[in-house]
Amino acid sequence: MELPETIRKRLDDFSRNILFDQSRIVTFTEENDGFLPHEKPVLSSLQLQMSLYFNMWFFPCWWISETVMLHLKYPALPEYYKFILVTILLLMTLIEAIRLYLGYAGNLQEKVPELAGFWLLTTLLQLPLILFQLFNEAILIQPLERGVHIVLIVFILIQAASGFAALRNMVRHTGSQFHLQQFD
Repeated sequence: MELPETIRKRLDDFSRNILFDQSRIVTFTEENDGFLPHEKPVLSSLQLQMSLYFNMWFFPCWWISETVMLHLKYPALPEYYKFILVTILLLMTLIEAIRLYLGYAGNLQEKVPELAGFWLLTTLLQLPLILFQLFNEAILIQPLERGVHIVLIVFILIQAASGFAALRNMVRHTGSQFHLQQFD
């Protein structure tokens, strides 16, 4: 006894969409001769992605606390530090938004240029700016500021290290794929 065509089609759709991952379903054909094809390896870094996710939620807290502390200590600062700190706050806000976007796009979509841009923004811009804010005592660092800067620098250091490792793996894989295509 065979199932009606409508029920069979619904069960087939259900099993394909819900129960099985389509990328792993292989049908026997003459081309694959019964051997399983090579699956595309996942090159995304879980450590980098988790760090980006938590950084995305922490950054608004950092921004609010930094803005409040800057407002409180603004009258006591020399004129040149007022300008420098406001500029750093604006730059870090802009850079962080771009950096987090590039990190997400580069890591999840496994795109080398975006991940390279993320890594360069992290190491060349964000890291020096946060180090300046953490270690320059002339800007009258408050305890709250020191705490949020330490958390942000931990995120940045983790992202720099794991971003470099993920970038290296993606470049190696892309290079090997390029060389393999030369033989096809």
